[in-house]
Amino acid sequence: MHAVGIVLVLVVLGTAVATFAGRWGIPAPSLLVLAGIAVALVPGAPTVHVAPDVIALVVLPPLLYASAEEISARDLRRVWAPVLVLALGLVLATAAVVASLALALTALSGAMAFVLGAVLASTDPVAVTALGRRLPLPGRIQVLVQSESLFNDATSLVLFKVAVVAAAAGSVGVFGAVGKFFVLAGGGIAIGAALAGAVALLRSFIDDPVLETVIALVTPYTAYLLAESVDVSGVTAVVVAGIVSGSVAHRITDAHTRLHLHSVYAVVVFGLESVVFALIGLQLPTLVRDLGPGDAWWPLQAAVLAAALIGVRMAWVWPTTALARPTRSYPTWPLTRVVTWAGTRGVMPLAAALSIPLLADDGTPLPGRPLVLVLTTAVVAATLTVQGLSLAGVVKTSGLAVAPEHAAAKEEAARAAMDQAVVEYLDDLAATGKVNELAVVRLRGRYAERLDPDTDAALLEDLAMLRRDVLSVQAAELRRLFAEEQIGDGLRRRLQAELDRREAGLDA
Repeated sequence: MHAVGIVLVLVVLGTAVATFAGRWGIPAPSLLVLAGIAVALVPGAPTVHVAPDVIALVVLPPLLYASAEEISARDLRRVWAPVLVLALGLVLATAAVVASLALALTALSGAMAFVLGAVLASTDPVAVTALGRRLPLPGRIQVLVQSESLFNDATSLVLFKVAVVAAAAGSVGVFGAVGKFFVLAGGGIAIGAALAGAVALLRSFIDDPVLETVIALVTPYTAYLLAESVDVSGVTAVVVAGIVSGSVAHRITDAHTRLHLHSVYAVVVFGLESVVFALIGLQLPTLVRDLGPGDAWWPLQAAVLAAALIGVRMAWVWPTTALARPTRSYPTWPLTRVVTWAGTRGVMPLAAALSIPLLADDGTPLPGRPLVLVLTTAVVAATLTVQGLSLAGVVKTSGLAVAPEHAAAKEEAARAAMDQAVVEYLDDLAATGKVNELAVVRLRGRYAERLDPDTDAALLEDLAMLRRDVLSVQAAELRRLFAEEQIGDGLRRRLQAELDRREAGLDA
């Protein structure tokens, strides 16, 4: 009951924080972390200890899945080169630098310094997606940042598992680590893709929104558990399943299902994000109390590590974005600043740090674990607040932000194209004389309004049919605009949601 009460309090706290964050224009994750720290410092506040499985199994899969579904597979194919360089090379370089600094600045052993480096090596897809949802970035840059944060987890996961083995047993093999990486990543990709394909096939035969919603909610957990049960990357499986599912969902579901699923998933994601980001702040004071007297310099150590993460990322992003074909057309320094500053740490590093075993292989307490937890949580909190609160300003001053009038003009052009397709369709239909002419006239003038109650049944039936046909025509035109790359995936999703709402309203 105590745990349930804390979760409910965190959800309420998240709701209140999100309300004020929206009014103040502040990213909710950053404000949630600060709120969590403030609550933890209140005298008499309960001590919070989070079990590793709670975040790794309960929280991560749906949040990762939701983040992955937002990625356009088409756009991902365009930026695969810089994503691969960042997801592999940058993670390895970051782990090496953090481990070296930890070894020089703290009392951690070499193995535990390596563990800390692996934990902090990757950016966090949940945090990056949550912070970047409202940023007016060009679609390609947004996809680059989100995709890198999704795929660099495979690299950091291998490093982390190898580091934990070394810390617990005192030995590690380089060739074994390379082989394990390919097994973890490749197995996760295979399971995620296979499961997404099976789920898509199953959902294509179901027309019940409730059943489809249940399947969608269970899919990320299934992908994670299946992958982990055969000792491959559950995170990679969830990410791949999310990307594949997000790419085909609009083809295998109808408007009612999409609206229902979107509403339910929005509530689930909001609740989990509220809990997990508040927990990051709530955990920090509790973990600090568990430190020994020799670890009093942890604030300075955490600050140095956070600065090092930014420095290494900037040094790696600069040549990558300047040389990679998908990004070299953008100004190098402004793009470097934005991509660097968007690389926040979040839920993934916290989940990894919490999963560090308490005991070594010989049964003795694993030395340095409390300090690793504190430094990880402190760095995560620092990046979420400092970078999170200033990211919008960095984007605004970079010159890369999409001008509101440009986005509005593009959206208006897409709407005009869809409406023109309707007009042409109705003109063709009127010329054939197959449908009541009055229905065509009314629909052309104002096809979304309801008919008067005294309209005859035949006209009502014709108009209802036409309204559905019109929405189908608009949906087809929207798919054409997207296929011919006249609009981006974000605009396609927004306009499709509008069409879904109109279609759902026909039966109201």
